[in-house]
Amino acid sequence: MRRWSALERELRASRGPLLAGVDEVGRGPLAGPVVACAVVMPADARAIRGVDDSKKLGAPDREKLAARIRERALTVAVGAASVREIDRINIYHAAVLAMRRALRRLRVTPDHVLVDGNPIRSLGVEHTAVVGGDACCHSIACASIVAKVTRDRLMLALARRYPHYRWETNVGYGTTEHHAGLAAHGLTPHHRRSFSPVAQLSLPFDALPAAIQLADVEPEPAEAAPLVADALHDLLQPDAPP
Repeated sequence: MRRWSALERELRASRGPLLAGVDEVGRGPLAGPVVACAVVMPADARAIRGVDDSKKLGAPDREKLAARIRERALTVAVGAASVREIDRINIYHAAVLAMRRALRRLRVTPDHVLVDGNPIRSLGVEHTAVVGGDACCHSIACASIVAKVTRDRLMLALARRYPHYRWETNVGYGTTEHHAGLAAHGLTPHHRRSFSPVAQLSLPFDALPAAIQLADVEPEPAEAAPLVADALHDLLQPDAPP
């Protein structure tokens, strides 16, 4: 991805120069929070060589690119939704909540927002959704990389405290090693109890009604702090160094 997409150039011309790309990571794992990132790059900046969908990049390349993105961006902000929130309101609503938090932490107000995937009615801002946007829109790809690096670092830190699940390699996904750890050592506070097979090892989960409003859980919850504070440290602060 060596240049801005035609859509990004068109939106800058029609909506304004400050375009925020937004993406999230961590919908599928059995453990850990879902993390979102919002990035606003200078309108006159050249695309960063090597930026692509974070899933297509190796960890060393993502780390290097995340540093370049933070150096060049006007503002970068990260938001997360905790495991407890994922279990309360389901993973989709938790991902939206993380994106809302990331957008709210930006130091500048974007003229328009680009998100990966389908339109989100509850996002709270006017936006353009692009299916596969992290593979074709530079700003979304930048957000994808920073979100992925942030979450991977979090899971690596948690792996040091919970070594039986191999989170340092699977970042919470349901690999053979992770399943073996669950079978031998049970659940941690960072496992999503509403996710199968985790749900099979925990008490029945009483979900909130499907019509739950995100406004009911909008503030960053104090209850999540002790679960992730040591690992997140300053990674979730806006514009913190990578």
